[in-house]
Amino acid sequence: MADPDLNDLKRRMDGAIEALRREFAGLRTGRASISLLEPITVDAYGATMPLNQVGTIGVPEPRMITVQVWDKSLVSAVEKAILNSGLGLNPATDGQQVRVPIPQLSEERRVELTKIAGKYAEQARIAVRNVRRDGMENLKHMEKDGEISQDEHHMWGEEVQALTDEHVKLVDEVLAQKEAEIMQV
Repeated sequence: MADPDLNDLKRRMDGAIEALRREFAGLRTGRASISLLEPITVDAYGATMPLNQVGTIGVPEPRMITVQVWDKSLVSAVEKAILNSGLGLNPATDGQQVRVPIPQLSEERRVELTKIAGKYAEQARIAVRNVRRDGMENLKHMEKDGEISQDEHHMWGEEVQALTDEHVKLVDEVLAQKEAEIMQV
């Protein structure tokens, strides 16, 4: 008799949680974070390159991000990339360093960001439930093929559901943390 691979299901559900955390890292909370600039690409040397490959990104203070550009000829390209990123940031050049002040969030923008965070969390819940569905279908096939009995199917099904409930609860906790972070003035 073969047992279903619960470790694989857990790994896939954990992946959904990690993807959610990465999505949340890109949401602006009014505090400076390196992850805010990570998705930005710069036109450099005839190709598009990630920002962190043309300079060092730092956070010297809570409301300021700096990019120390390695090649002086790319400073204006970095500044332009940050301006065109759609993040609503206004960089200022200081020699080979680009300073990016992080503006205070308005109440309206905070509410909008919590709605976006809610959408990300719902996508993560859906991903977890899809993994659960795959696991349940696998159990059905195993029972049909005679690999497990009906009782084992029921027992494993309860374990898959418990794993799903645990991960959905984790998504809710991560969302509550992010919402509190966004709404903090």
